[in-house]
Amino acid sequence: MTTASQPQHTNRLIQATSPYLLQHAHNPVDWYEWGPEALEKARREGKPIFLSIGYSACHWCHVMAHESFEDEEIAAVMNRLFVNVKVDREERPDLDDIYMQATLILNQGQGGWPMSVWLTPELKPFFAGTYFPPRAKFGRPGFQELCARIGELWQTRRAQLEADAQRLTQAVQESLQADRARPGGFSLEAIDRVALLMASAFDRTHGGISGGGTNKFPPSMTLDLFLRYIHRHGAQERESQRLRALVELTLDRMAHGGIYDQLAGGIHRYSTDVEWLVPHFEKMLYDQALVSHIYIQAFQFTKKPLYARVAREIFDYVLDDLRSPHGGFYSTRDADSEGQEGRYYVWTKAEVQEALGQEDGELFCSFYDVSEVGNWHDPHEPGAVKNILHVPREPEVVARLHKLEPAELERRLTAARAKLLEVRRKRVPPGRDDKVLAEWNGMMIASLARGGAVLGEAKYVAAAARAAEFVLDKMYADGRLLRSWRAGRRMEAAFLTDYAGLLEGLIELYEATFEKRWLEAAVRLNETAVELFWDEQEGGFFFTADDHERLITRVKDVRDGATPSGNSVQLMNLLRLSVMLGDARLRDMAEKTMEHFAGEVLGRSGASERFLAAVDFALAGPVELAVVGDPSDAATQALLREIRDTYLPSRVIMLLNPARPSEAAKSPLLESRALVDGQPAVYVCRNYACKLPTTSPQMLESQLGGSR
Repeated sequence: MTTASQPQHTNRLIQATSPYLLQHAHNPVDWYEWGPEALEKARREGKPIFLSIGYSACHWCHVMAHESFEDEEIAAVMNRLFVNVKVDREERPDLDDIYMQATLILNQGQGGWPMSVWLTPELKPFFAGTYFPPRAKFGRPGFQELCARIGELWQTRRAQLEADAQRLTQAVQESLQADRARPGGFSLEAIDRVALLMASAFDRTHGGISGGGTNKFPPSMTLDLFLRYIHRHGAQERESQRLRALVELTLDRMAHGGIYDQLAGGIHRYSTDVEWLVPHFEKMLYDQALVSHIYIQAFQFTKKPLYARVAREIFDYVLDDLRSPHGGFYSTRDADSEGQEGRYYVWTKAEVQEALGQEDGELFCSFYDVSEVGNWHDPHEPGAVKNILHVPREPEVVARLHKLEPAELERRLTAARAKLLEVRRKRVPPGRDDKVLAEWNGMMIASLARGGAVLGEAKYVAAAARAAEFVLDKMYADGRLLRSWRAGRRMEAAFLTDYAGLLEGLIELYEATFEKRWLEAAVRLNETAVELFWDEQEGGFFFTADDHERLITRVKDVRDGATPSGNSVQLMNLLRLSVMLGDARLRDMAEKTMEHFAGEVLGRSGASERFLAAVDFALAGPVELAVVGDPSDAATQALLREIRDTYLPSRVIMLLNPARPSEAAKSPLLESRALVDGQPAVYVCRNYACKLPTTSPQMLESQLGGSR
């Protein structure tokens, strides 16, 4: 007998640490985690594997779980016919990558989560889809009916299904190993062509890329490529002006849209409309990292205060909501609360006025487009009037309308936002996935470190350092990095993206603090990454380590998705470390990686922007900055401030403290560098040539301005 407090069912997922898997621990489905027990059972009993891949912030994952996996009748069919395996894609991106490719092939390029894949006991896919309703609707087959049909075919036409699975497996292998080296390789002109081709796909009214539909994702990596183009060609060039307009349009509209949390900061996953108004409300740590980084870069380039403010607000949101007491960063904040997507974030006009009073309430509603008509209609509550906060008009327009000085408008809005945020915090919040992922933490460390240095905010650099200390201390075992940590339990060997992401964060931390411990940790981590993932024969890095479990293929990918590919990030790491250390071996590995992927990257324009940014670094050459001075000295800080105020997309900074002259021997960039007339100095070098050292921030500004 069970009571209200005792679940009727408990399956093997109760032993999992992933919050997503734990959400399914009381399903009547006899779930297994991916591992030897499940795979051996499938082989022993000759049953297909039903592989369900999702993540905790996925709205439709929750829907399918409630409709089908909590259904006793459907679960009985699944348990009878299949070995059922549940996977958190954030913990096992290797499985997600392979079987998403199968899903895309079978469904004419359509894929997503929840991912539903049926495999032979040899792990070869033969049928795949995404969300299925429990009974047929939306033009989709019912999940129970589909399971029964697949089970019947497995019994009556198993040989045919296995032959189909073999062909699909071969197609997956070929698609993930396609288009390698091609004659000619990369050039700056080729990078420019990709940038301009990407620009042609941009929405010139609202910014961003719709991709043929209405959904828009923050195009952070594409905007980075645009800024690099402008930097190389000069702001006055015609195409540069066009690209700058697209960068500013996109960042302005995102900052003012519903995709941005106007009260607490932070960016939602994507917009479901072209105007950036209605988001899919989940918040991902990696989005906070990528979006804050592009706002920091754009602030350096344009000096627009809005961009600095957005970056600060994203950083503050992450530190407030996604930072663990141990210093590492949690993964996601869900879209749903109280069973409804977005409920936590939306408002009625009456709610706003009750919290703020009539006068301030009217001002706030005018500024953020809150009305009795509403601008969003919740499909879960037909007829309900809700408002997503966004900024449809420039502040100056609202100030004039209400006969206020801009400063007074901002003061009152700041106070109003604080009051509404306190009201919102009393609501039931969306769930939070509190696992710590090495890759995403590395990305956030990198953005906080660089952003803190640019903004002059020590607390952001300190938060980055504390997160790095946590990962290096708690997410290592036997000299190797681990993918995931939660509640004191460490899980899963790390992948290339984990090593590359953390490496990037450590390099940024060194350039923000000039503490040698970060560079030394980066060097050690890079050595391990090369040992585990480097392809000595062809170049490039595999996604999984050489001793990883055998899957149907070993992926070596360069395509950026929601996060940059491991090869994209690691290429930049190799290039930066090769300059810092004067290590020709690392430069050779970088060149071999570029040669290996040239055909694929240039043949799939728009799929590898982060890789192209690294190629831009390699071909245009970085600005190499050797700073000599005590980092706590005011004169040194003035020189560093000039460097950090300047947009230099490809640059390497190292510092030699005169109190520790022996450290110069560790890097050719610092060799033979000294104070100038006893004063801190900067040596600016590029393409094997150096300018005269300068002690003057004004002269340094001139030198950096001419370093294009």
